[in-house]
Amino acid sequence: MALSKTDIDDITETAGLMADAAGQAILPHFRGDPDTENKDVSGGYDPVTVADRASEKAMRAVLATRRPDDAILGEEFGHKPGHTGLTWVLDPIDGTRAFVSGAPVWGVLISVADASGPLFGMIVQPYIGERFLGGFGRAELIRGQDVRPLSTRASTLENAILLSTFPEIGTEAEYRAFSKVSQVCKLTRYGLDCYGYALVALGQADLVIEAGLHEYDIHAPIAVIEAAGGIVTDWQGGPAHGGGQVIAAGDAALHQAALELLNSA
Repeated sequence: MALSKTDIDDITETAGLMADAAGQAILPHFRGDPDTENKDVSGGYDPVTVADRASEKAMRAVLATRRPDDAILGEEFGHKPGHTGLTWVLDPIDGTRAFVSGAPVWGVLISVADASGPLFGMIVQPYIGERFLGGFGRAELIRGQDVRPLSTRASTLENAILLSTFPEIGTEAEYRAFSKVSQVCKLTRYGLDCYGYALVALGQADLVIEAGLHEYDIHAPIAVIEAAGGIVTDWQGGPAHGGGQVIAAGDAALHQAALELLNSA
């Protein structure tokens, strides 16, 4: 979709206001005792807190004022149709388990997409005060008045830092495939949620491999990493913005080497 400079400026300004509103809604609850429910009826633990819902409501309120004709897809309150061809894809707190544990690796994910996928995205960590943004010709880490460019780095599998949220990802077969890559990489770290993707965009890590993702988990990371020079696909090398199996890499050669291991018999 071709957007005018006016559209782009309005979208990026709106995203910044949404990040402000989300942080203001969330931070009073962080490292406190927020009301928490378990959404997993199968016996696991999939928490949602009052902060998740307050964050998404705050972001939707900004959109209702500034861009009421755009569609919205949010984790907590679902889909609102629009008629501009643009959809805001929102995860009000990605990493709620980290949030309830007091670990500052959760984030707010804000992105805008058309039918082809994400156009612009932000990974926001309000407690640390960091915003990773990508799209429309920008790839930046903003922290207060400090702005630095984002740029992924090249690596071999043997020298790569691999990140994932859970040690045992997806199905048993998916875990075995992931383990093939992990065993070759220099270092594997877990539990970083969306912040792991931000670290790839920053050039501090090299790979993220995950499974079982939703659209709202991955749209913003795709925009940020691709703007920084990286690549994000599914495990077959196709588009990843529908969720599911996702691999993010700092460069194409590393991505291809990891894909070959993931799909080796």
